[in-house]
Amino acid sequence: MATEAAQQGRMRILLEHVAKALVDDPAAVVVTESQDGDFTKLHLQVAEADVGKVIGRGGRIAKAIRALLKVMATRDGTKVNLEID
Repeated sequence: MATEAAQQGRMRILLEHVAKALVDDPAAVVVTESQDGDFTKLHLQVAEADVGKVIGRGGRIAKAIRALLKVMATRDGTKVNLEID
């Protein structure tokens, strides 16, 4: 179980790193993590002005971030869900 917790922490760190690189106000990036059964739920909060930068035109950037997280989760045998607030 210790490795599972470490893997989940890696997903949170990756999400935080990517989000901070995308936004104008990296200090406003907050990533919270919770467990819902076998799902790891990641909640990404950014400044209101930066929401569009994280989602991207047509949701392309959000889709790419979700794909990265899904790859990490699949390698670890878990499932992940990303919510952008």
